[in-house]
Amino acid sequence: MQNCHKIIALLCCAISLSACSLTPGSHFPPKGDANTANTAQLKKDLSSANIHVIDSVLLTKQNKARQQALNISRQGAFFSPDNSHYQYKIGIADVLAVGVWDHPELTIAAGLQRTSQFDGFRVQSDGTFNFAYASNLKAAGQTINQIRHSLIGRLSRVIEKPQVDVKVIGFNSQKVYVTGEIKRPGIFPITDVPLTLIDAINLAGGLTEKANWRSLTFSRDHKSETIRLDNFYRNGDVSQNRLLKHGDVIHVERNDTEKVFVLGDIQSPGTIEVSRYGLTLAEALTESGGINEHTANANGIFVFRMHDKLEEGVLVDVYQLYAKNVTAFILADQFQLQPHDIVYVTTAPLARWNRLISQLIPTVDDANIIYDLKSNSGLF
Repeated sequence: MQNCHKIIALLCCAISLSACSLTPGSHFPPKGDANTANTAQLKKDLSSANIHVIDSVLLTKQNKARQQALNISRQGAFFSPDNSHYQYKIGIADVLAVGVWDHPELTIAAGLQRTSQFDGFRVQSDGTFNFAYASNLKAAGQTINQIRHSLIGRLSRVIEKPQVDVKVIGFNSQKVYVTGEIKRPGIFPITDVPLTLIDAINLAGGLTEKANWRSLTFSRDHKSETIRLDNFYRNGDVSQNRLLKHGDVIHVERNDTEKVFVLGDIQSPGTIEVSRYGLTLAEALTESGGINEHTANANGIFVFRMHDKLEEGVLVDVYQLYAKNVTAFILADQFQLQPHDIVYVTTAPLARWNRLISQLIPTVDDANIIYDLKSNSGLF
């Protein structure tokens, strides 16, 4: 936040310096050591800015950088989860249904007005369940096939070549939690069907209008990491997906901070939200009503962005669009803004001078009226 404030201060100082140098009569010589120190600090801050022109070369470079980042992400430690070998592990409180072929006396049929879970075999707190001729059979941590083989071994003592079928009819032991800006936040069971992070979001109804579409917080075993949702939704990067386990927490924040600021000689200055589909410079200018055609400087459209590596000694990247060129509108439509970008449209030098005069005229008129009144009263 401190760096953000410094960028805004740098922007204001740079604009003020530009206005003073271009507006006749608006520059006052510095006085004292304090002004000298401020000027030196301003020069130091300005030297920490990277200046770029928004042209085809810049856009090509940015597109390549985004593609390289996407490729690196896909080649990272996390790939799309391989669900081909997924097997559900039975847990405490799960409910099992057991059927023995050609032995209806060992198969409990669900009665009228009762549920299958009521008639099933619940895994007890010690991780076992009881079945005819197979008491205290271990279940917790076992797969369905493992339990079936154990039952066959026990029943073989009393039944010749038993054919056993086992399935889970109540998934109660393992859950994941989806919270935050989700349409239906809640607790969702892990079942014999693999559940991924994106699956859980979809089960919860998807993101709300106010959700932060760029990223979410994923927590497992008391450790948290940031998942880049925008890479998935915009670029189809499935490496950001996760195969969920018991106790995982997915939290989606609000998108209150996902905004850009449009200031200066614009019809409707203010903030604009960045949607999950992105926001271009042309869209930001359009949503702000466009620049003031009679007073704005078409070559003075700037984008201020905090540098992503402050340790390099660069505080801000400044991008300038020369809008007098007809191709500039195409370039502006290709230039992608990022949250916290500051778009500033400067005023043309002549317009600044005219505004200064228009502000001085009322003051001069008031002074003339006071002078006339005092003259008529004989004070002068």
